[in-house]
Amino acid sequence: MIVTLTANPSADRAVVLSDALAPGEVQRALSSREDAGGKGVNVARVVAAAGAPARAVVPVGAHDPYRVLLEDTGIALDLVDVAGRARANLTITDPAGETTKLNLPGAELSSAEAQAVTDGVVAAAEGATWLVLAGSLPPGVPASFYADLVAAVRERWAADAPRIAVDASGAALAEVVATARPDLIKPNHEELAELVGEDAAGDLDVITEATRRAHQLVPEHVASALVTLGADGALLFTAEGAWRGYAPKVQVASTVGAGDSSLAGYLLADLEGASAPDRLARSIAYGAAAATLPGTQPPTPADLPAGPIAVSVFSTPTATS
Repeated sequence: MIVTLTANPSADRAVVLSDALAPGEVQRALSSREDAGGKGVNVARVVAAAGAPARAVVPVGAHDPYRVLLEDTGIALDLVDVAGRARANLTITDPAGETTKLNLPGAELSSAEAQAVTDGVVAAAEGATWLVLAGSLPPGVPASFYADLVAAVRERWAADAPRIAVDASGAALAEVVATARPDLIKPNHEELAELVGEDAAGDLDVITEATRRAHQLVPEHVASALVTLGADGALLFTAEGAWRGYAPKVQVASTVGAGDSSLAGYLLADLEGASAPDRLARSIAYGAAAATLPGTQPPTPADLPAGPIAVSVFSTPTATS
């Protein structure tokens, strides 16, 4: 069982344009769709679409329109009642696949609501193999929320606690890495640089720089790191080694949710007992499949690209502080 938390859920609205985005102009859209979004929800949808057990913990009010979208996904849900409404995120994609995103702030959680979310996650984690803490934090909760949640789950379930994957950024990710030693993190290249206090903007060799940064974290602060690189594939770092996977060429429809699908693919392979290279390959395959689909539509095994995903072992530089 894979349990996910989406602390700051969103209704994801995707619009496809017939021409490049022209700021200040009136444009007609070719199509649009709306999905129940948020990183944890996206991961759970992909896992469930593959036929594996998944459960999503989501704070949502009884009369929130987002709840209808969420229930329509058909995934197993543990809903935590809150007063505010889920935010809306807008994604605009042009014919070349260029994506513009507008992410609205979420509703503020009271301290009582935040505690209810924590209690809900701790209860849902019983018997789970993985717990995924994913996405931004809503207003009203401290940056340590994920770190505190990891501690609560491990305290309650001790040796039976699930392994914990964190897909976040900024202060929330920094806090959990600094104090909670998660089993897996899934940053992209820029998020990884920020995590170690650097700026990726001037990187000339993304692979080398990402490798150097990851080895500041693995295995001392995190057990493993899956670093997604978009069209450049992904990197996997564990205490046993490091691997690079290469992305297949695909026709991009929308990159929204591709990282979430990558994480889901990795976890699905792990549930099957796959080796590290095979987990990385499955991750890249699912991310590539998601990029070919509109909006945040979850890829299924039938959507995966044909042919094997190339993965290679590579030498890594000595960690530096």
